[in-house]
Amino acid sequence: MAEVSNKQVILREYVTGFPKESDLYVSSTATIKLKLSEPEHEGSSNKLVLVKNLYLSCDPYQRLLMERIEGLSSQPNSSFTPGSPIYGYGVAKVLDSGHPDLKAGDLVWGTTYWEEYSRIPAPEGLIKIQHTDVPLSYYTGILGMPGLTAYVGFYEICSPKKGEHVFISAAAGAVGQLVGQFAKLMGCYVVGSAGSKEKVDLLKNKLGFDEAFNYKEEADLNAAFKRYFPEGIDIYFENVGGKMLDAVLLNMRLHGRIAVCGMISQYNLDQAEGVTNLMHLVYKRIRLHGFSVRDHYHLHSKFVESMLPYIRQGKIVYMEDIVEGLESGPRALVGLFKGLNFGKQVVDISA
Repeated sequence: MAEVSNKQVILREYVTGFPKESDLYVSSTATIKLKLSEPEHEGSSNKLVLVKNLYLSCDPYQRLLMERIEGLSSQPNSSFTPGSPIYGYGVAKVLDSGHPDLKAGDLVWGTTYWEEYSRIPAPEGLIKIQHTDVPLSYYTGILGMPGLTAYVGFYEICSPKKGEHVFISAAAGAVGQLVGQFAKLMGCYVVGSAGSKEKVDLLKNKLGFDEAFNYKEEADLNAAFKRYFPEGIDIYFENVGGKMLDAVLLNMRLHGRIAVCGMISQYNLDQAEGVTNLMHLVYKRIRLHGFSVRDHYHLHSKFVESMLPYIRQGKIVYMEDIVEGLESGPRALVGLFKGLNFGKQVVDISA
């Protein structure tokens, strides 16, 4: 059976501190057969699936997988292996399948490798795409992991009520932009933080936030929250951590809720920052809830059916930042941690 070249994005070595483009490299030396063998079709216990990757998702959690973290090997996401392709969420087309629920031609989203073609050994993590009247890249974002993360974190964990005061950090990112729009649809007062004037303008003028601020221009975050939330914060959707979380805790209202989605400010530090205002969890009976979207995949169908009408009617705006080709992948992924992306960062390798 003929083999074809299979371009890949490889982790060079485990990373400490801030990641650089040179920590990743693109290799064209690998080859792959574009059909499964008969034993893989008929007798394999792991039901291999062969896919052509179309869109790859750049996500902050991938920074954590660039280093060896004690205890992470027992988790669904283990550290990347130096010298091997990195992985993440993506959209792909099935070329061949030994799995009874997937066939050639099916479109799927889920975990795949950063390469042109992938052999997926555990395809139970792939979800078949049923609706193709929206851009396929949306399944890396609004209809994929980030969208479900926003949905679960806001609706299931924060239990919002009309009129509540909502703050979202990293609000112009793949998850934050959706949480803000969900909150506005609920009739909440919504404020977001971002790292540039352009992103602040995006939040206020295109995504419909009531207010937004550039955290880099705020010398005193506590004073900023007093300005934007004079009556306090009911819901905080946490994407940043560190000093931001510490200041938010001072400004939460009684029985407030905090959904902890991530802490991107901490990912590149040799020593994580401490949080000093945790007693406010007790004083104000605040619920602080960390979560992983992997525990909520059973809600995906319900989520998609509720989201599609909003997309089709233009009630939700979704911002994507798409780069072309695997060669652009390292720059796009590392750029997340410099705040270079506007919206969901996607690598298009569909050509």
